[in-house]
Amino acid sequence: MPDANTATSPSNKTAILAIILISYVMIVLDISVVLTGLPKIHNELGFTDAGLAWVQSAYTLTFGGFLLLGARAGDILGRRRMFVVGMTIFTVASVAVGASQSSTWMLSWRAIQGLGSAILAPTTLALLQTTFDEGEERVRAVSLYSAAAGVSATVGLVVGGLIADWLSWRVGFLINLPIGIATVAAARIYIHETKKRPGTFDLFGAVTSTLGMAAFVYGFIRSAQSGWDIITLTTLAFAVIMLGAFVLIERRARQPILPLRLFADIERSGAYGARALYISAMVGFFFFTTLYLQQVAGLRPALAGLAFVPATMLHVPVAMIVPRLIRRFGRNAVLIAGMLIGIVAMAWLSRAGVGSNYWTAVALPMVLIGISQGLTLSPLTSSGVVRVDHADAGAASGAVNVAHQIGSSVGLGVLIAIAAIGSNGLNGADLTAYRVSHAFDAGTVMLIATLVILLLTIIPAARRQSKSQEEVAPTECAA
Repeated sequence: MPDANTATSPSNKTAILAIILISYVMIVLDISVVLTGLPKIHNELGFTDAGLAWVQSAYTLTFGGFLLLGARAGDILGRRRMFVVGMTIFTVASVAVGASQSSTWMLSWRAIQGLGSAILAPTTLALLQTTFDEGEERVRAVSLYSAAAGVSATVGLVVGGLIADWLSWRVGFLINLPIGIATVAAARIYIHETKKRPGTFDLFGAVTSTLGMAAFVYGFIRSAQSGWDIITLTTLAFAVIMLGAFVLIERRARQPILPLRLFADIERSGAYGARALYISAMVGFFFFTTLYLQQVAGLRPALAGLAFVPATMLHVPVAMIVPRLIRRFGRNAVLIAGMLIGIVAMAWLSRAGVGSNYWTAVALPMVLIGISQGLTLSPLTSSGVVRVDHADAGAASGAVNVAHQIGSSVGLGVLIAIAAIGSNGLNGADLTAYRVSHAFDAGTVMLIATLVILLLTIIPAARRQSKSQEEVAPTECAA
């Protein structure tokens, strides 16, 4: 059977792109739709303040932990088959989350939902790589893929707030049922099965990476509630041991879920590290701003969702013009501009407190956050899969998504721990405002570190690649 990229007609490419984008929107939508409903979920299902973070982390941990295994499954068993399996698990789990009657039930099914996403996300990005030719066609597809994140963030936050206020936060999960069924049907019609590659599953690698990340997140979240006691420190030590074991396993495995050769390219390595730090700051922005808007500014969920519009209204249009900006100014300039704008925005947000004016303290820096995301995410995605063979397409897309989920889960846990430092004796709105401000200070430091990584890895690699192409071009003309 021919590979997808050699047997796909232009009309099918359009249909496949639509399926990929809808699937990605569903994944990101479920991350954002729950945010504006957090206070109601907190009260209705009896979560503790620190435990509330697990509504996100239970999902992102299994998502990040099994992404590499999900990517490998697509390579071995066929990407269409694994797309259908992933979407089915995700849809069933969404319905179960919507029917939750206890915190335990919800967290269990959120974890299963993350498993579905772990199969689905790398499969969609790998299909994008193998369906669209490298160059202008793929740049456009990746830009739309990144813009889909902005659309889903906007819809998730606004609609999530409206649904939580007027109906129930549960509706945001139940709506996935008809969409999931329709997407599975469309995939079976339009997506050709990819060539299966012989291989085995690196189960030990998947288990050690998942346990390691789970222990890291639990340790940091626990520190916010119980301090740096022996249990917290033991948990973090266990995380280091598991992640160390994971690296050793990947070095010796015949067919690792994360081939270490992916890190031989400094641009890809830099893209993974930069993405993890950048997403850490941005997920912290959404999480802590939600708490600020409802618990400090006193907005109802519906208004809190609408209050996020300044952060998301420019994400999509900016992401759509990124290919033109790259052609005119170069990718390096676009990346640096996006990072500098993000640093200014996060530092600005850290000044918000009790009694701050929404428009000047929150809305204006939110606009800059949206611009930063639009400029940054697409180039980072491209750098994460640059110069990758088709045989490693699934692994490379899995690595991109793992970096994303490390930022979403481990990064959020770190910010929650930092936000709690020095907050003893505060309560109510003062406590929330203090934690939000400290979280944004830490987010600013994360973005500065991201910029440093870009300057040391991606920017020099891109310059060398551009210089190499300029040297080859005259030779080809002479020939």
